[in-house]
Formats: sequence, C-alpha cells, structure tokens
Amino acid sequence: MGQLATLARPGKAADETPVRRCIATGDTMPVDGLLRFVVGPEGQLCPDLGRELPGRGIWVGGRRELVERAVKKRLFARAARSAVTVAEDLAEQIEGQLQRRCLALLGLARRAGQLTVGYEKVRALLTAEPSAIAVTAHDGSLRGRQKLLSGLQGEGGDDGKGGRRVVTHFAIEELSLALGGENVVHAALRAGGLADRFMGECRRLEDFRHETARLA
Repeated sequence: MGQLATLARPGKAADETPVRRCIATGDTMPVDGLLRFVVGPEGQLCPDLGRELPGRGIWVGGRRELVERAVKKRLFARAARSAVTVAEDLAEQIEGQLQRRCLALLGLARRAGQLTVGYEKVRALLTAEPSAIAVTAHDGSLRGRQKLLSGLQGEGGDDGKGGRRVVTHFAIEELSLALGGENVVHAALRAGGLADRFMGECRRLEDFRHETARLA
C-alpha cells in the first residue's frame, strides 16, 4: 500500500475517500473495504455494518479470516484499550448480517416494483433490459440457469458469462423467504439505485466469504 504515502491529510485519501487502519493487518485502506465495530455501553463488541452507531470505530478488513484473526489474538480489546466482550462466533454473525442486508434490499426492490420472480417473467425482463441483474439460487438447477441466460445480451454484449450481471449467492429457501413466495429460484432486478445498493452489499458478502461468485 505504498500509495498511501501520498495521503492529503490523516483520515482522507487523495480523492477524499475516508481511510482507516485495519487492526488485523495494520494496513490503511478505504473504509469501503473494511468492517466497522463499536464497543457498547456494557463492553460488548457490536458490528456496525451500516456505519451508523455512535462511538469510536474499530476497523477490520472485510474478510472472514481477518475477523477470526482479530478474535483469536484479542485485537479488539487492544484497539479499545479496555476489556471487550467478543462473541466466539463473530465471523458467523457478520456473514449472516451481510447476507440479510442483501436479501432485505431484494425484498425492498420487490415492494417497489423493481424486481420480478418466476422463470418466464424473469426471462422477459432480462431480454428487454440488458442492464437488469439476474439472481438465481445456487441450489437450483444448473441446466435451468443456463437455459434462462442463454442467448441473452448483457451490458458487455455477452450471454451471461461476462457482461450480464448474475448473482448466485442465495439458496431457494432464502430467496423465497425474502421475497414472500414459494420455491423462488430465479429473480430479475431492474437497474437503478436499489440495484446498485444490492450489488454493493453482494460484493461485501463475496469479499467476506472470499468467493469468486459471478458478480460481473
């Protein structure tokens, strides 16, 4: 991270993006790549994924192994300079919260009329709108997914292998619960502000899991 030597002033990168130091690695990086924590009034450590809780923030790089390292080496107490109660399953809690944030945005998009479900309706939307995001359950039929995406044009003029944005992070049960349906395997989300927020949260989840799921 040699470029950090050119910071305009503490806490800001040259392009005014806030930066913070990861307690697990010592690296300074933009906050978008970090997870924020605060210590509650009774000394309990609280994840603050929305970066909105009051108090001094403690920052960890947005990957599971870094959170686990911070827990194992008791780095949260060192950063807080006081005794801190840290859940042993903190990494699992964070992954669950990140996933719920993604699914909550899908539910919001459905209520706002920006998302549709069902094979035929999803296929129609993806055909009509190349910038729409395809969401397909990872435990659904691979053949069905390939059929859904075949021949479609994506943002990059691809057929679902590069330009088309496809998210496969969630299971059928999870999509069904989030979208208030039964056996939801496929959904499509129109491009726009909600879609951008959804993709941002999906990338946080992907980075945390250190996956290579398709988020083209």
